[in-house]
Amino acid sequence: MARVCVFLVALLLLCVYKILALKLGSSNQNPVVLEYHSVELSCIIEDGIMTANPRIEWKKIKSGGPSYVFFNNQVVGDLMNRADILNNPSLIIHNTSRTDTATYRCEVTDDIGKTPGEISIQLMVQVKPVTPRCNVPKAVPVGKTAVLHCRENEGQPNSVYRWYRNSEPLPDNSKSNPKFVNSSFTLDPKTGTLVFSAVTKSDTGLYYCIATNPAGSAKCGEQQLEVYDLNIAGIVCGALVVLLVLVLITLAICCAYRKGYFSKGKPNGKSYKTSAKPEGVNYLRTDDEGDFRHKSSFVI
Repeated sequence: MARVCVFLVALLLLCVYKILALKLGSSNQNPVVLEYHSVELSCIIEDGIMTANPRIEWKKIKSGGPSYVFFNNQVVGDLMNRADILNNPSLIIHNTSRTDTATYRCEVTDDIGKTPGEISIQLMVQVKPVTPRCNVPKAVPVGKTAVLHCRENEGQPNSVYRWYRNSEPLPDNSKSNPKFVNSSFTLDPKTGTLVFSAVTKSDTGLYYCIATNPAGSAKCGEQQLEVYDLNIAGIVCGALVVLLVLVLITLAICCAYRKGYFSKGKPNGKSYKTSAKPEGVNYLRTDDEGDFRHKSSFVI
């Protein structure tokens, strides 16, 4: 019996809460606006007993918790000097920024302390993409892999990407279009990566990429991709020529060593050193001879 009474009291309090609580609505709970434009966060009192001076609060819901946007009858926080309250509880934001993207909560209470009503508004500020960074290899041999990159990080929501060759859009998969059946590429529109598993001569051309989101699009400059034939026979012949030249140089050096061109002294091998004096010979000079003569002596 006691449980039944508690249940009935709780039900009665819930009914009173619904009767006394303010009912709020909105003409658009998911507004979308371009960056630097104005937007209205609609908050409308649809039902409830109101007095002349309701208390209005707006809060911005962040990952770290809510923060006040409108409190004590004034705009505060990062919307200061950029927002106003209209005659109804709606909030208008001027010169929107990408950082304004968030969930906002409108809370209204009358001045006699009734239970407040509240409603949440999800605001999306769209940002146009900037010029994407594109990377195209300049030259790739036939049959090799080639990877083209396209990326930008400013657009909100995230951009999707499309590659063009000679001003013609490429499909996500070359096999999905008979026109590109001789190619072997795949494109990821979310990352902007274009991969050729094995390039052919028909893949040569001018490539560029366009990044697009609901706020607009941006294009990178054209870049040339050249696909060339790999001359295996020429490479082998070149390697053989280099090897032959090295062999000839080695043989020439060996021959020069054998003929003494790299030894000390004269090329014919004779030494420049003065012959040693014969043992037991003394050299003398007299005034009337005017020249050297030698005198021999013998040691017994």
